[in-house]
Amino acid sequence: MIRALLLSALILSAQDFSEIKVERLAATYTFTEGPAWSKDGYLIFSDTPTDRLLRWYPGHDVEVFRADANGPAGNAFDSEGRLYTCETRTRRVTRTDKKGAIEVLAERWEGKRLNAPNDIVVSKSGHVYFTDPAFGEQSDHRELDFFGVYHLAPKNQLKLVAKPAGRPNGIALSPNGRILYVINSDERNLRAYDLDKSGDASNERVLISNLTGVPGGVRTDDKGNLYIAGTDLSIYNPEGKLLHGLELRSRASNCAFGEPDMHTLFVTMGGLVERLRLETKGAY
Repeated sequence: MIRALLLSALILSAQDFSEIKVERLAATYTFTEGPAWSKDGYLIFSDTPTDRLLRWYPGHDVEVFRADANGPAGNAFDSEGRLYTCETRTRRVTRTDKKGAIEVLAERWEGKRLNAPNDIVVSKSGHVYFTDPAFGEQSDHRELDFFGVYHLAPKNQLKLVAKPAGRPNGIALSPNGRILYVINSDERNLRAYDLDKSGDASNERVLISNLTGVPGGVRTDDKGNLYIAGTDLSIYNPEGKLLHGLELRSRASNCAFGEPDMHTLFVTMGGLVERLRLETKGAY
């Protein structure tokens, strides 16, 4: 049963975040990650250590969407309703069509296996971007000598966006699809890249520095504000100025907007999934 509580907030702007209603959607999992909302009306999220993708329809209990899912982490849907998943155990990115058929989109760079794809985002025009760090045991099996951020064009041409010194983690797009945002967990910053009409990235810059804790996922609302999951949930404007800091019960791994009105922010943390009802509307 969903349990509600009130979450205190540090108020740094005129909007009142002092009484945010938070509901526990799911618990008793091992390590939740990769929330993604489908326009077909359900939430997908990962329980990475148990190799499961889970699905929640409003008003129903959480169900197993896919077992033996190869250590799933980040998930995303495209405009056609297809599901993209970062598989950390098989070190690849897959796409699942609406009939359940699974296609491998990326697993190697210049003949070498990827490290362990972690988070992913898909633009409205079908361009896919994902991060490829290596955490824990993943570092023991690397074939590549760098961490990567990649761009997969609609015709499945894989391109390297960046080789950051630290490990890239969360990834998101601006509402207009012209800016790519990437969290770096080691450097504790967020980088931005301009995207051209071909989806190629340029003008790399650090937009936000000195993020608290070990930052993970990032999402944007329809105004271009950035929601960064970490020790707390930090909200920044498009220029990188901190607007709000929402305290969480534990460190968050990721977040995603969803539900039909896109006013719910789903947050994965530890073995939990919680949802916050906000005044702002998320960007698809």
